[in-house]
Amino acid sequence: QVRFVESGGGLVQPGGSLRLSCVSSDNQFSTYGVGWWRQVAGKARELAARISNRGTIDYGAFVKGRFAISRDNTKNTIYLQMNNLELGDTGVYYCNGFGKGTASWGEGTQVTVSS
Repeated sequence: QVRFVESGGGLVQPGGSLRLSCVSSDNQFSTYGVGWWRQVAGKARELAARISNRGTIDYGAFVKGRFAISRDNTKNTIYLQMNNLELGDTGVYYCNGFGKGTASWGEGTQVTVSS
């Protein structure tokens, strides 16, 4: 069973940065798209960013150029560099695959933006 394990969250002040990491247990990781989602209090989980197996990237409208997704297929790892964080970015961030790469949701990593 494929698993994704997220890390890198923490407490940061508004305007600060964090880099999230997500490691997959799947040796087919390089063959499908992957992405980062977030769930903020009182809202449904929403897609923050995704990257296809060919490297095509899309971002959620709320990102506004502040985040950058990348992947390292040699390490089965996805990254999310988050800059200029805002109070509204507070939430739990999850990663997952698309299509055949879809797995059960992991525990996520908590991001808290607070002054």
